[in-house]
Amino acid sequence: MGIVYLLALFASLGCILLVDRRFRLFFWKDAVSALVVTLAGLAFFLIWDAAGIALGIFLRGDSPLATGILLAPELPLEEPVFLVFLVVCTMVLYTGAARLLERPRAEDSA
Repeated sequence: MGIVYLLALFASLGCILLVDRRFRLFFWKDAVSALVVTLAGLAFFLIWDAAGIALGIFLRGDSPLATGILLAPELPLEEPVFLVFLVVCTMVLYTGAARLLERPRAEDSA
């Protein structure tokens, strides 16, 4: 049971990447830029997590759904995977919304 959360994160990330592929929003539009943005976002949030852990704000909860593997004190294996999901999901939503807002409306073209 201890791998359910990690598998759910990977499945969710896979679904977001399928949407991205279908509409060419982020990775399938410009893979190099998307990788840079994703890594920068991951680094930012890992630094944020490290600060929160150091200040005693962020604590790892015990869950039977998590692996229990720690990358650092109070930093479970699932956290970086979640952060990548968060960044990719945000960017797919942002680029999708930007594309929708850029499209000409039917009444504008008439």
